[in-house]
Amino acid sequence: MQRILKKWPLIISSTLLITIVVACATVPITGRKQLNLVSDSEVMGMSFSQYDQFLEENKISSDKEKTAMVKRVGEKISKAVEKYMADNGHSSHIAGFEWEFNLIDDETPNAWCMPGGKVVFYTGILPYTQTEEGLAVVMGHEIAHAVAKHGNERMSHQMGVQMGGTALAVAMDEKPEETKQIAMAAFGLGSQYGFMLPFSRTHETEADKMGLIFMAMAGYNPEAAVPFWERMAAGGGQKPPEWMSTHPADDTRIKDLQTYMPEAMKYYKGK
Repeated sequence: MQRILKKWPLIISSTLLITIVVACATVPITGRKQLNLVSDSEVMGMSFSQYDQFLEENKISSDKEKTAMVKRVGEKISKAVEKYMADNGHSSHIAGFEWEFNLIDDETPNAWCMPGGKVVFYTGILPYTQTEEGLAVVMGHEIAHAVAKHGNERMSHQMGVQMGGTALAVAMDEKPEETKQIAMAAFGLGSQYGFMLPFSRTHETEADKMGLIFMAMAGYNPEAAVPFWERMAAGGGQKPPEWMSTHPADDTRIKDLQTYMPEAMKYYKGK
């Protein structure tokens, strides 16, 4: 029995490695390989339920003009996404999406898109977007998170980290209690700063790139992205160092956007 217990870390590690290899998927546009241990149906089922609950618990904006703009931009960009996916043989990647766009009366400068195409904008971000084109920058970025299945990937990473923690706990089973606590604390910091946060920054950068292409295909000039993020940077207040943050540093993000711009402009035909 003791021999079997000693082999548990190896068994768990091997199982995790096999699972990761089998569960690899590819992100459209960027071609990045990603881990996906959670089925789309599971994630979208949770997403739709939580979205409905959120709308029940929060105040939908009564501003008809601004609400109409959010819905108009969302519909144009979602159509561009569907066209890109169809043209490149990826329509199955967004199977089951049920697009929905709402504006919430909340002064927080925020917006998000849940898996399956459920989008919320907060009125607090509109002073930063300023124009329909600026709003399209945010819409393209948030929709890109859903198209790239970043929610699925984050859940998969967390599952992987939990499995790694289990393996470490078994390996440290016979060590003194103080040694165990130090090892587990180090593992927690390592997984957060060395694994989870860099992947979160990768997701943001990836959504920026994909979002530029989606907004360009929808007829919005992707060059609007740089001044939008400059406005966000100017109004963002004190921020942590990039290595401690879920988002790229403002300078890094703007530089990357400028690098991607020539590619995005190929998709922009003007209004």
